Amino acid sequence: MSKIRAFAELTRPANVVTALSDIMAGLAIVGFIFGQLEYQFYPALFLGISSMCLYAGGVVFNDVFDHELDRTERPERALPSGRIKRSEAITGGILLLALGIFLAFWQSRLSGFVAIFITALALFYDWKGKHMRIFGPINMGLCRAFNLLLGMSVYELGVLEHFPVIGIPLVYIAAITLVSRGEVHGGKAITLYFAGFLFLVVHASQLYFAEKAEFALVFVLAHFILIFRKLGVAIKNPIGKNIGLTVKTGVLTLILMNAAWVASSGQWIVALFVLALLPVSLGLAKKFAVT
Repeated sequence: MSKIRAFAELTRPANVVTALSDIMAGLAIVGFIFGQLEYQFYPALFLGISSMCLYAGGVVFNDVFDHELDRTERPERALPSGRIKRSEAITGGILLLALGIFLAFWQSRLSGFVAIFITALALFYDWKGKHMRIFGPINMGLCRAFNLLLGMSVYELGVLEHFPVIGIPLVYIAAITLVSRGEVHGGKAITLYFAGFLFLVVHASQLYFAEKAEFALVFVLAHFILIFRKLGVAIKNPIGKNIGLTVKTGVLTLILMNAAWVASSGQWIVALFVLALLPVSLGLAKKFAVT
């Protein structure tokens, strides 16, 4: 059981739940109708599990590549503490990524190729991207943007029509990644102000798409309040703890952004389902690390 617990820590379960919300949002954006019929259920199932496997596999390799650094900065984590072997983590990560790609191809060739691209982006970020000052945040943003695209890939024409929308999670996650660089040693207020500007751009963009769906506006407003409350504290005192809380809030409340996308499609019951993922994610965050 200790090995299972250690490997679960590597996968960041609370974050994995947010990946499922990406798929729900992507499906809704291209006009997918959720329901109980086979053709209304299986795409959400296959792509949802695929997305969670890809995310989990990606963050496992994040810790694999950071193994030596974590010996100094985060010795309590599963790998540096010796609770799981590096070879075991690598094997588990490969299996997760392979399953994610397989399930995506089960849905369609387009979904499969998107999954392969997500895998390549994630592994590059784990290996080199995180150390790049400018491209690093963009790299991480692209991972989340194409995760949204994975949901959209259920309809090829939908991808072509709505492709620019993936720029919104790209900017949002790039901003969070920018903030996260101060998690250990603290950051600079000017960096946090710039991230705040990017968050404003993201929320303004979502308001534009959600203006005809009042129910969606509630999610956008709630997301705005939660993220800026934490960011404001971090700007006043940019120590590692405050920045870490901002990053944690930013990652988990992505579920609210995705619920807004679903609500904008008029499927408010499904939007409530996506919203229900938030307490699940928050509950897991109490037991497992998020960042």
